[in-house]
Amino acid sequence: MKTLKLIIAGIILFASANTMQAQVSVNVNIGSPPAWGPAGYSSVDYYYLPDIQAYYDIRATQFIYFGGGKWIRSRNLPNQYRNYNLYNGYKVVLNDYHGSRPYSNFKTHKAKYYKGYKGKPQKSIGSNRSNANKVYKSNGNNGNKGGKGNNGHGNGKH
Repeated sequence: MKTLKLIIAGIILFASANTMQAQVSVNVNIGSPPAWGPAGYSSVDYYYLPDIQAYYDIRATQFIYFGGGKWIRSRNLPNQYRNYNLYNGYKVVLNDYHGSRPYSNFKTHKAKYYKGYKGKPQKSIGSNRSNANKVYKSNGNNGNKGGKGNNGHGNGKH
């Protein structure tokens, strides 16, 4: 009797296992630009963020910044920049570097793209993302509508 119950239970489990189908969907956006970054640039691995003298690794989705005498990779910015607005800050798209240590050119980047640097207005190009037509620029007035800004253009080192 006990053996018969085990056989019946085994048949039921076998039959139900054949009718069940497991479906697993994994959606990973490795290498996709962040929502706050200028989109549509192909073959870009890094942004340089002049205001905070840090890099963003698009593929690894990590910030790279100098702290404690070494370059640190982290998913988050350090505490001193926790209120930094990534949407309004200027991003330098590093089209010409594809290695693993963008900070090897830090002295050049720091001199060329100083704190407060405002190059051309940054548009998302060739992308169908929802923010594709958004222009990323900081107007220099820190969000104050009435303040005088520099309309996205630098006016010297800060």
